Amino acid sequence: MKKSRFRQAEAGMAVAELARQHGFSPSSVYGWQAKDGGMEAEDAKRPNELELENGRLKRLSADAHLDIGALKVGFGARH
Repeated sequence: MKKSRFRQAEAGMAVAELARQHGFSPSSVYGWQAKDGGMEAEDAKRPNELELENGRLKRLSADAHLDIGALKVGFGARH
C-alpha cells in the first residue's frame, strides 16, 4: 500500500472508508499494518537485502568447504 494511504489510516480515517475509497479489502489494511506497520520504505527493503547477502555468504562458505575437501582428497589426508 502506498505510504500516503497508510498515513490516512494512522491519522484516524476509518479503515473501512479507506479501503472503500482505494478499492481494497479492510483485511488487507490490517495485514499490511501487521507486516510492516511503521516502517519506512528503506526499512522495509533492509531485510530483503540482508537475506540476499546471507545467501551469498552461505554459497561462498559452501564453496570454501568443497575446496578444502578436494584438497584433503588430493593430498591423501583423512577427514
